[in-house]
Amino acid sequence: MTVLRLADEGEAADLAAFLSRLLHYDRAAAVRLQAAPGGAGDGGVLAVFGRPPSFEVLAIRTARLAEPARLDTTVSAGELLDGLAEPAGTLAVPAAVTGPPWAGVLPPQGGWRRVPGLPAPDALGRMLAASVAEFRARDAELSPERRTRTERDRIGREIWSRTVGDTHLPLRAVHAAQSLGFLRPVRAAVGAAGAGRLPEPYTLLAAGGWLRFRTPHGSIAVRSGGLQGLSVTPT
Repeated sequence: MTVLRLADEGEAADLAAFLSRLLHYDRAAAVRLQAAPGGAGDGGVLAVFGRPPSFEVLAIRTARLAEPARLDTTVSAGELLDGLAEPAGTLAVPAAVTGPPWAGVLPPQGGWRRVPGLPAPDALGRMLAASVAEFRARDAELSPERRTRTERDRIGREIWSRTVGDTHLPLRAVHAAQSLGFLRPVRAAVGAAGAGRLPEPYTLLAAGGWLRFRTPHGSIAVRSGGLQGLSVTPT
């Protein structure tokens, strides 16, 4: 069994939180792992890709490694979480599983360019809150016989397919980022115990038919034409 050593306990805790949120949406979730050595004196980075079924997106969480490793496999998210020892900062990689179709179609590793047009973080937060409130209000207005999954998904598609600011990024990508904990404040700086800093400005990147909404805690990638199996009921 391959055992990876993460850079520190904080990396392990953040990865555990990400896996737990994926499992909240799908107890049978699978994740694809990719790791490659970094430069001299750099342990490299582990990238973890997941697809929460409530969103038509790919979620990407990276973790810094203390030691170089080379890895590309798809595993059970639950078994991976079980193999994560936070205090020790180690990650036991379970046996590979047959990957779902999305695991074979990942965003490109390079060639990303910055795309302008995202609203400021506070404006983005207000937009997201207003959209959640709109969904709940329209859902509450449905008569009992019309409150079906099909009708609720229709309303959700209308709301979450709206684009953000002056970009082509669908609002569902921002909703997914919030639901997976990617929009929370970054850790407090040294010397400011207990106080979180505001997130760094979010970045929108584009490459090869993909858009990537990058935050300090992870990224959400969406592909032109979308992914199959969308469910858009907020939870």
